[in-house]
Amino acid sequence: MSGKIKVGISVGDVNGIGLEIIIKTLSESKVYDYCTPVVYGHTKVASFYRRLSNASEFVFNVVNSASQAQHRKPNMINCWEEDVKLEPGVINATGGKYALLSLERATNDLLAGEIDALVTAPINKENIQSETFHFAGHTEYLQERDNATDSLMFLVSDNIRVGVVTGHIPISQVSASITAEKILGKLKLMEASLRNDFWIRKPKIAVLGLNPHASDNGLIGDEEQKVIIPAIEEARNNGILAFGPYSADGFFASGAYKQFDAVLAMYHDQGLIPFKQIAFEDGVNFTAGLSFVRTSPDHGTAYDIAGKNQASERSFREALFAALHIIRNRRENAELTENPLTHHKLTRDRD
Repeated sequence: MSGKIKVGISVGDVNGIGLEIIIKTLSESKVYDYCTPVVYGHTKVASFYRRLSNASEFVFNVVNSASQAQHRKPNMINCWEEDVKLEPGVINATGGKYALLSLERATNDLLAGEIDALVTAPINKENIQSETFHFAGHTEYLQERDNATDSLMFLVSDNIRVGVVTGHIPISQVSASITAEKILGKLKLMEASLRNDFWIRKPKIAVLGLNPHASDNGLIGDEEQKVIIPAIEEARNNGILAFGPYSADGFFASGAYKQFDAVLAMYHDQGLIPFKQIAFEDGVNFTAGLSFVRTSPDHGTAYDIAGKNQASERSFREALFAALHIIRNRRENAELTENPLTHHKLTRDRD
């Protein structure tokens, strides 16, 4: 790894728990042993949540650009000038407006190489919509900004990793949206990420069926026979160790997920409900397949506890350290490409 990793942090909905969990995370001194954080927001908004969080001694170092960020300090870039009326727990246009200003500025710096990774605090997918933001969420926005042809919503923790074929779409559209080509594409992204971002040399991937009981050999739907099984077979022809399709309920209930390095679910809730049940406190949402690293906590804005100093920063902290871990792995992979003689030592150290 070359140099201290500079991590950009977008504040999310200013009426949610974003700044509370950011302040709580950056109040831990160990963070600065590993990275230099740069928060994109405004000090007046931060001061409001600092008071509510009883973090009177916490102070942001204000900078005009990420290049001015100081090590061992929580840095902040003011992304707007006007005063903002904050209403914790209230869903309104204000929350979306300033979440977008933060996200846009942070993404611009990310693409310009001013920061090494991006950790995003939660947004509200409805109030952030505007003429410049017409996406279902962070994942879709960042994929377009990166000019990437595809990406993978990849939920990760120490105990389980789950990706999804279809993301933020209505359940009524899931079946028509699933194709063998799309499943194969997600399997390729997942396998590449497991190898390059998580250093798993021969990853084993479980693929879930779409229908109850994975269709019981065509008795309950035919997507497994017509789409999912052919995609798994093609993946194996491409050297990907993909297995399934498995019935989602029994697969998670029996603990079978523990035998695999990752699981590919067919749709959002099929994967995220068990993931959050198993790893809610320390789960991380990672956008795989992009040229840069972006992570976020696996929870939302939590309006019900916003401004009450009740939010846990654990998932956000895990998202921050996951970004650092992936950055290091990518840098070491780049070093291996440039100098293959280091491969033996790095592999031995990880075994």
